[in-house]
Amino acid sequence: MRDLDVKILTDAIEKLFIEANYILPEDIKKRLISCYEKESNEKAKTIFSILKENIKIAENLVYPLCQDTGMAVLFLEIGQDVHFVNGDFNEAIEKGVELAYKNGYLRKSVVIDPLRRVNTLNNLPAVIWTEIVKGDKVKISCLPKGFGSENQSNIKMMNPNATREDIINFVVNGVISSGSKGCPPCIIGVGIGGTFEYAAYLAKKSLLLSLDEENSDSFYSEMEKEIMDRINNSGIGPLGVGGDISCIGVKILSYPTHIAGLPVAYNYCCHSCRHKTIIL
Repeated sequence: MRDLDVKILTDAIEKLFIEANYILPEDIKKRLISCYEKESNEKAKTIFSILKENIKIAENLVYPLCQDTGMAVLFLEIGQDVHFVNGDFNEAIEKGVELAYKNGYLRKSVVIDPLRRVNTLNNLPAVIWTEIVKGDKVKISCLPKGFGSENQSNIKMMNPNATREDIINFVVNGVISSGSKGCPPCIIGVGIGGTFEYAAYLAKKSLLLSLDEENSDSFYSEMEKEIMDRINNSGIGPLGVGGDISCIGVKILSYPTHIAGLPVAYNYCCHSCRHKTIIL
Protein backbone atom coordinates (compact mmCIF):
# COMPACT_ATOMS: atom_id res chain seq x y z
CA MET A 1 0.00 0.00 0.00
CA ARG A 2 1.31 3.45 -0.97
CA ASP A 3 0.38 6.55 1.01
CA LEU A 4 -0.23 9.63 -1.13
CA ASP A 5 -0.70 13.05 0.45
CA VAL A 6 -3.77 14.73 -1.03
CA LYS A 7 -1.82 18.00 -1.28
CA ILE A 8 0.12 16.37 -4.11
CA LEU A 9 -3.21 15.96 -5.91
CA THR A 10 -4.08 19.61 -5.33
CA ASP A 11 -0.74 20.87 -6.62
CA ALA A 12 -0.81 18.60 -9.67
CA ILE A 13 -4.35 19.58 -10.65
CA GLU A 14 -3.61 23.29 -10.27
CA LYS A 15 -0.63 22.95 -12.60
CA LEU A 16 -2.51 20.75 -15.09
CA PHE A 17 -5.42 23.13 -15.60
CA ILE A 18 -3.19 26.17 -15.95
CA GLU A 19 -0.93 24.51 -18.49
CA ALA A 20 -3.85 22.96 -20.40
CA ASN A 21 -5.45 26.37 -20.84
CA TYR A 22 -2.26 27.94 -22.18
CA ILE A 23 -0.34 25.18 -23.98
CA LEU A 24 -2.00 23.06 -26.66
CA PRO A 25 -1.08 19.35 -26.81
CA GLU A 26 1.70 18.77 -29.32
CA ASP A 27 -0.32 16.44 -31.57
CA ILE A 28 -3.11 19.00 -31.98
CA LYS A 29 -0.65 21.85 -32.43
CA LYS A 30 1.14 19.96 -35.22
CA ARG A 31 -2.14 19.10 -36.92
CA LEU A 32 -3.32 22.72 -36.90
CA ILE A 33 -0.01 24.01 -38.20
CA SER A 34 -0.05 21.47 -41.04
CA CYS A 35 -3.56 22.63 -41.99
CA TYR A 36 -2.12 25.96 -43.11
CA GLU A 37 -0.01 24.19 -45.74
CA LYS A 38 -2.83 21.93 -46.92
CA GLU A 39 -5.63 24.52 -47.10
CA SER A 40 -6.35 25.94 -50.58
CA ASN A 41 -8.95 28.54 -49.58
CA GLU A 42 -7.24 31.90 -48.96
CA LYS A 43 -9.69 33.03 -46.26
CA ALA A 44 -9.26 29.72 -44.50
CA LYS A 45 -5.46 30.00 -44.74
CA THR A 46 -5.71 33.37 -43.05
CA ILE A 47 -7.69 31.80 -40.20
CA PHE A 48 -5.10 29.04 -39.79
CA SER A 49 -2.37 31.67 -39.76
CA ILE A 50 -4.19 33.48 -36.94
CA LEU A 51 -4.63 30.19 -35.03
CA LYS A 52 -0.89 29.52 -35.35
CA GLU A 53 -0.14 32.96 -33.92
CA ASN A 54 -2.67 32.44 -31.12
CA ILE A 55 -0.96 29.19 -30.12
CA LYS A 56 2.42 30.96 -30.02
CA ILE A 57 1.13 33.84 -27.89
CA ALA A 58 -0.64 31.51 -25.43
CA GLU A 59 2.54 29.48 -24.91
CA ASN A 60 4.10 32.56 -23.31
CA LEU A 61 1.53 32.15 -20.49
CA VAL A 62 0.17 35.67 -20.95
CA TYR A 63 -3.20 34.95 -22.57
CA PRO A 64 -5.02 31.59 -22.52
CA LEU A 65 -5.78 29.81 -25.78
CA CYS A 66 -9.44 30.84 -25.51
CA GLN A 67 -11.40 33.28 -23.38
CA ASP A 68 -13.75 30.39 -22.51
CA THR A 69 -11.45 28.52 -20.15
CA GLY A 70 -14.03 25.81 -19.69
CA MET A 71 -15.78 23.76 -17.10
CA ALA A 72 -13.23 21.58 -15.31
CA VAL A 73 -13.52 17.90 -16.27
CA LEU A 74 -11.18 15.35 -14.71
CA PHE A 75 -10.53 11.68 -15.40
CA LEU A 76 -8.65 9.86 -12.63
CA GLU A 77 -7.35 6.30 -12.83
CA ILE A 78 -6.57 5.37 -9.24
CA GLY A 79 -4.41 2.41 -8.37
CA GLN A 80 -6.12 0.10 -5.87
CA ASP A 81 -2.96 0.12 -3.77
CA VAL A 82 -3.03 3.89 -3.20
CA HIS A 83 -4.10 5.25 0.19
CA PHE A 84 -4.85 8.98 0.25
CA VAL A 85 -3.76 10.68 3.48
CA ASN A 86 -3.87 14.09 5.21
CA GLY A 87 -7.19 15.24 3.84
CA ASP A 88 -10.32 14.58 1.83
CA PHE A 89 -9.88 13.28 -1.72
CA ASN A 90 -12.67 15.32 -3.38
CA GLU A 91 -11.84 18.49 -1.45
CA ALA A 92 -8.22 18.21 -2.58
CA ILE A 93 -9.27 17.92 -6.23
CA GLU A 94 -11.64 20.86 -6.06
CA LYS A 95 -9.02 22.96 -4.28
CA GLY A 96 -6.65 22.30 -7.16
CA VAL A 97 -9.25 23.46 -9.68
CA GLU A 98 -10.05 26.57 -7.64
CA LEU A 99 -6.38 27.53 -7.35
CA ALA A 100 -5.82 26.96 -11.08
CA TYR A 101 -8.61 29.31 -12.08
CA LYS A 102 -7.48 31.89 -9.53
CA ASN A 103 -3.71 31.81 -10.03
CA GLY A 104 -3.91 31.13 -13.77
CA TYR A 105 -6.21 34.14 -14.30
CA LEU A 106 -8.76 31.90 -15.99
CA ARG A 107 -12.37 32.88 -16.55
CA LYS A 108 -14.78 31.43 -14.02
CA SER A 109 -17.83 30.23 -15.94
CA VAL A 110 -19.76 27.85 -13.67
CA VAL A 111 -23.19 28.69 -12.23
CA ILE A 112 -24.34 27.03 -9.03
CA ASP A 113 -27.73 26.00 -10.42
CA PRO A 114 -28.63 25.41 -14.09
CA LEU A 115 -31.80 27.51 -13.84
CA ARG A 116 -30.93 30.05 -11.10
CA ARG A 117 -27.81 31.17 -12.88
CA VAL A 118 -25.59 32.65 -10.16
CA ASN A 119 -21.84 32.32 -10.76
CA THR A 120 -19.93 30.26 -8.17
CA LEU A 121 -16.96 32.63 -8.62
CA ASN A 122 -14.42 29.80 -8.36
CA ASN A 123 -15.32 27.60 -11.37
CA LEU A 124 -16.49 24.86 -9.01
CA PRO A 125 -17.76 22.23 -8.85
CA ALA A 126 -15.69 20.18 -11.26
CA VAL A 127 -16.93 17.10 -13.12
CA ILE A 128 -14.89 14.21 -11.72
CA TRP A 129 -14.72 10.71 -13.21
CA THR A 130 -12.84 8.04 -11.23
CA GLU A 131 -11.78 4.52 -12.16
CA ILE A 132 -10.04 1.99 -9.91
CA VAL A 133 -7.18 0.18 -11.64
CA LYS A 134 -4.33 -2.11 -10.65
CA GLY A 135 -1.16 -0.75 -9.10
CA ASP A 136 -0.10 2.13 -6.87
CA LYS A 137 -0.14 5.06 -9.32
CA VAL A 138 -2.67 7.80 -9.98
CA LYS A 139 -3.21 9.00 -13.54
CA ILE A 140 -4.90 12.40 -13.78
CA SER A 141 -6.21 13.84 -17.05
CA CYS A 142 -7.73 17.29 -17.09
CA LEU A 143 -10.03 18.60 -19.81
CA PRO A 144 -11.19 22.21 -19.53
CA LYS A 145 -14.26 22.03 -21.78
CA GLY A 146 -15.60 25.19 -23.36
CA PHE A 147 -19.31 25.29 -24.02
CA GLY A 148 -19.37 26.79 -27.50
CA SER A 149 -18.34 23.33 -28.64
CA GLU A 150 -19.99 21.36 -25.82
CA ASN A 151 -23.37 22.74 -26.89
CA GLN A 152 -22.96 21.12 -30.30
CA SER A 153 -22.72 17.59 -28.86
CA ASN A 154 -25.48 15.02 -29.11
CA ILE A 155 -26.62 11.54 -28.10
CA LYS A 156 -29.08 9.11 -29.64
CA MET A 157 -30.50 5.79 -28.53
CA MET A 158 -30.39 4.05 -31.89
CA ASN A 159 -32.24 0.89 -32.78
CA PRO A 160 -30.07 -2.21 -32.23
CA ASN A 161 -30.33 -2.97 -35.95
CA ALA A 162 -28.80 0.40 -36.86
CA THR A 163 -25.97 0.05 -39.36
CA ARG A 164 -22.47 1.45 -39.50
CA GLU A 165 -23.76 3.95 -42.06
CA ASP A 166 -26.61 5.01 -39.76
CA ILE A 167 -24.11 5.86 -37.04
CA ILE A 168 -21.85 7.76 -39.43
CA ASN A 169 -24.83 9.73 -40.75
CA PHE A 170 -25.93 10.64 -37.23
CA VAL A 171 -22.51 12.06 -36.37
CA VAL A 172 -21.74 13.70 -39.71
CA ASN A 173 -25.15 15.30 -40.19
CA GLY A 174 -25.15 16.62 -36.65
CA VAL A 175 -21.68 18.13 -36.92
CA ILE A 176 -22.42 19.71 -40.30
CA SER A 177 -25.71 21.17 -39.04
CA SER A 178 -23.72 22.98 -36.32
CA GLY A 179 -21.91 24.97 -38.98
CA SER A 180 -19.51 27.42 -37.36
CA LYS A 181 -21.12 27.35 -33.89
CA GLY A 182 -18.55 25.01 -32.35
CA CYS A 183 -15.47 26.91 -33.64
CA PRO A 184 -14.24 24.46 -36.27
CA PRO A 185 -12.01 22.87 -37.36
CA CYS A 186 -13.36 20.40 -34.86
CA ILE A 187 -12.24 17.26 -33.14
CA ILE A 188 -15.08 14.80 -32.65
CA GLY A 189 -15.13 12.20 -29.90
CA VAL A 190 -17.59 9.37 -30.46
CA GLY A 191 -18.86 6.88 -27.88
CA ILE A 192 -20.67 3.75 -29.03
CA GLY A 193 -22.29 1.23 -26.67
CA GLY A 194 -22.74 0.88 -22.95
CA THR A 195 -25.77 2.73 -21.60
CA PHE A 196 -27.25 6.18 -22.20
CA GLU A 197 -24.83 7.97 -19.89
CA TYR A 198 -21.83 5.73 -20.60
CA ALA A 199 -21.86 6.45 -24.33
CA ALA A 200 -21.58 10.17 -23.52
CA TYR A 201 -18.75 9.43 -21.09
CA LEU A 202 -16.87 7.50 -23.79
CA ALA A 203 -17.36 10.32 -26.27
CA LYS A 204 -15.87 12.83 -23.84
CA LYS A 205 -13.02 10.54 -22.80
CA SER A 206 -12.04 9.86 -26.41
CA LEU A 207 -11.04 13.53 -26.76
CA LEU A 208 -7.98 12.66 -24.65
CA LEU A 209 -6.68 10.26 -27.32
CA SER A 210 -3.72 11.37 -29.42
CA LEU A 211 -4.37 12.37 -33.02
CA ASP A 212 -1.02 10.76 -33.87
CA GLU A 213 -2.19 7.28 -32.89
CA GLU A 214 -4.49 5.26 -35.11
CA ASN A 215 -7.35 3.23 -33.63
CA SER A 216 -6.06 -0.30 -33.00
CA ASP A 217 -9.32 -1.72 -34.42
CA SER A 218 -9.30 -1.25 -38.20
CA PHE A 219 -13.11 -1.36 -38.29
CA TYR A 220 -13.31 1.77 -36.14
CA SER A 221 -10.26 3.47 -37.64
CA GLU A 222 -11.98 3.30 -41.04
CA MET A 223 -15.14 4.77 -39.50
CA GLU A 224 -13.10 7.60 -38.00
CA LYS A 225 -11.55 8.40 -41.37
CA GLU A 226 -14.89 8.33 -43.18
CA ILE A 227 -16.54 10.62 -40.62
CA MET A 228 -13.66 13.10 -40.87
CA ASP A 229 -13.60 13.02 -44.68
CA ARG A 230 -17.32 13.63 -44.93
CA ILE A 231 -17.20 16.53 -42.48
CA ASN A 232 -14.31 18.03 -44.45
CA ASN A 233 -16.27 17.66 -47.68
CA SER A 234 -18.95 19.93 -46.17
CA GLY A 235 -16.90 23.03 -47.00
CA ILE A 236 -17.62 24.65 -43.62
CA GLY A 237 -13.97 25.47 -43.13
CA PRO A 238 -12.20 26.99 -40.12
CA LEU A 239 -14.58 29.20 -38.14
CA GLY A 240 -17.12 28.74 -40.93
CA VAL A 241 -15.37 30.87 -43.58
CA GLY A 242 -15.32 27.97 -46.05
CA GLY A 243 -12.43 25.76 -47.05
CA ASP A 244 -11.02 22.28 -47.26
CA ILE A 245 -10.55 21.53 -43.56
CA SER A 246 -13.49 21.53 -41.15
CA CYS A 247 -12.35 18.62 -38.96
CA ILE A 248 -8.85 17.64 -37.86
CA GLY A 249 -9.64 14.44 -35.99
CA VAL A 250 -12.25 11.84 -35.05
CA LYS A 251 -11.79 9.38 -32.20
CA ILE A 252 -14.11 6.47 -31.35
CA LEU A 253 -14.36 4.48 -28.12
CA SER A 254 -16.74 1.53 -27.93
CA TYR A 255 -18.13 -0.66 -25.15
CA PRO A 256 -20.37 -3.75 -24.94
CA THR A 257 -24.07 -2.98 -24.76
CA HIS A 258 -27.48 -4.61 -24.24
CA ILE A 259 -29.04 -6.71 -27.00
CA ALA A 260 -31.96 -4.27 -27.17
CA GLY A 261 -29.94 -1.07 -27.49
CA LEU A 262 -27.28 0.87 -29.33
CA PRO A 263 -26.41 4.17 -27.61
CA VAL A 264 -24.32 6.55 -29.71
CA ALA A 265 -22.96 9.92 -28.57
CA TYR A 266 -20.60 12.44 -30.04
CA ASN A 267 -18.80 15.16 -28.14
CA TYR A 268 -17.88 18.14 -30.27
CA CYS A 269 -14.61 19.86 -29.43
CA CYS A 270 -13.30 23.01 -31.06
CA HIS A 271 -9.87 23.32 -32.67
CA SER A 272 -8.46 24.19 -29.24
CA CYS A 273 -8.88 20.74 -27.69
CA ARG A 274 -7.15 21.46 -24.39
CA HIS A 275 -6.10 18.60 -22.15
CA LYS A 276 -3.14 17.43 -20.13
CA THR A 277 -2.21 14.25 -18.24
CA ILE A 278 0.14 13.40 -15.38
CA ILE A 279 0.94 10.17 -13.54
CA LEU A 280 1.73 10.41 -9.82
